[in-house]
Amino acid sequence: MKIGIGLPTSLEGTAGEDVVGWAVQAEAAGFSTLGTIDRLLHTSWEPLTTLAAAAAVTERIGLATSILISPLRSNTALLAKQAATVDRLSGGRLTLGLAVGSRPDDFEAGRIEKTGRGARTGTQVAELRRHWADAQAGREPAVGPAPVRQNGPELILGGHSPAALRRAARLGDGWIGGGTGPMMFAQGAQSLRELWTEEGREGAPRLVALAYFALGGDATKHTEGYLRSYYRDAGPFVEHILRGAADSAGKLRGIVGKYAEAGCDELLLMPCSRDLDQVTAAAEVLGLRG
Repeated sequence: MKIGIGLPTSLEGTAGEDVVGWAVQAEAAGFSTLGTIDRLLHTSWEPLTTLAAAAAVTERIGLATSILISPLRSNTALLAKQAATVDRLSGGRLTLGLAVGSRPDDFEAGRIEKTGRGARTGTQVAELRRHWADAQAGREPAVGPAPVRQNGPELILGGHSPAALRRAARLGDGWIGGGTGPMMFAQGAQSLRELWTEEGREGAPRLVALAYFALGGDATKHTEGYLRSYYRDAGPFVEHILRGAADSAGKLRGIVGKYAEAGCDELLLMPCSRDLDQVTAAAEVLGLRG
């Protein structure tokens, strides 16, 4: 299983130099991918803009929106251009993770209708691929630039509902589970594999997950503070998220092991602290090599 790490762009007070330093350090430490999460009404940074900056200071590490709320980007042609631009900037390192979003206030702020967002996401996936194919084939007029990767950036779709899993099996290159813990991930992954077969898809879907972490003497304070803020409108669900967060070296190793047992292809460790030492601490705990 590959181990990636999230950029600290949803943490209060993060500066540009923090993100750049984090990206450089993560590549040097041996992490597989840099991830970003997405909200509109939050201090979190815009994912594709952030990954463009990370692309400029790295050479090998993957870049992933994990996830990006695609219905909030109602101009799909512009989204195709933005994603293809990051893909070219990075030499084909972009994975575009998409999900429908669930927070009503994000849709209210964006003046986007929340109802029907699942169907719209399916339409967006088809449109993204059409724009990328036209650009790569040199058809005119086309929304460019052409992505580096054949057929465009890898597309993985998120969500745990039956409809979301079916959409991922039908339209995606794989599925990404949120930070809900190894057990819920294992259940979703098994359903996704079965649906993948039902849809007549060849090969195997790529399975990705998120896990929250912080290390060091103030780890519990950081996980509690950040997750209670980020999930403040999620009701009792925040307690489930907190139980699954790794706030010690032993718990981090245990969670990583459980995701590996569940068949996860890549686990992205999302930080609850923006301290740059978190990158090297996590790499050392997991025995990564640059």
